[in-house]
Amino acid sequence: MTTPSDPDRRNNKTIILIVTLSASVLLLFLAGILTGTVRIPLADIFIILSGGEASRPEWHIIVTDLRLPRAITALVAGAGLSVSGLLMQTVFRNPLAGPYVLGISAGASLGVAVVVMGLTLIPGYMVSAGGDWLVVIAAWAGSGAVLVLILLVSFRVRDIMTILILGIMFGSATGALVSVMQYFSTETMLRSFMIWTMGSLGGVTGPQLAIMVPAVVGGLLIAGASVKMLNTMLLGENYARSLGVNITAARIIIFVSTSLLAGTITAFCGPIAFIGIAVPHLARMMFRNADHAVLLPATALTGAAVLLASDIVSRLPAMEGSLPINSVTALIGIPVVIWIVIRNQKLTGIF
Repeated sequence: MTTPSDPDRRNNKTIILIVTLSASVLLLFLAGILTGTVRIPLADIFIILSGGEASRPEWHIIVTDLRLPRAITALVAGAGLSVSGLLMQTVFRNPLAGPYVLGISAGASLGVAVVVMGLTLIPGYMVSAGGDWLVVIAAWAGSGAVLVLILLVSFRVRDIMTILILGIMFGSATGALVSVMQYFSTETMLRSFMIWTMGSLGGVTGPQLAIMVPAVVGGLLIAGASVKMLNTMLLGENYARSLGVNITAARIIIFVSTSLLAGTITAFCGPIAFIGIAVPHLARMMFRNADHAVLLPATALTGAAVLLASDIVSRLPAMEGSLPINSVTALIGIPVVIWIVIRNQKLTGIF
């Protein structure tokens, strides 16, 4: 009688976990559409999603114009932010790296601030013609600028912790620039920007999703094509070079992916904290696997599930509004970060 080998058991466990996570994401997606101040029967929701007519016309508007875009936004943003965090943790080989900590989200915020609070400096015809594209391009430019600065520093500084600290400093510098813009902005512009900084999944419209989803999918595809590079870089850059990996090219590709993911999501949803740091560690704890061919989809699915669940929780307390999504993600992410620090960053030998 033969028994399954350890690799076979591990593969079976991975498949079971992936299927379970996928089912959880689907259930949370439906739960997100069900949750709201207006109670809509599940049967009517299925009818609406399949293109039919609901029992009441207003239910169709609520589902298609409000709840469905919000659920799609949570799914896409959770997957994108989590994968961007995984990429940064791998490149910097530091468990506390992430788009929020490294200042990438702050760079995207600076780009958005230039559009939202600096409209007096931008010709009106450019604002009306650019629309959503102007905001997202500004966010890409801001996050990309911070990543380029970190990349340039990495050519001169080899110590990975020093690069991480400098990334945090770059983020603080962009935050200071945003504060200066806030000081000189009008009350209306300042209020609009402050609401945006709280993070929200409910303000993304259908046309904005038409920009957001392809951009995030593009970033995820670039990350998926970088699996071999990520696996070799995880063991150190010298080892990666010995295998023929072009470190500079690898960093550029990974940074482009991160900029697309973090910049796009920050542009439309605001800066959402802790998802990029915490979720990759949750995926590692569940899968016990350092192979990015497994970690990438695992992290994306876990991130989608966590942000969908966070969005549902944010709408539960009063049922007449919603909490800022950052307040919920912080309650999930902060204990994970504290746990990482307490364990002295010794996460099962991965880093």
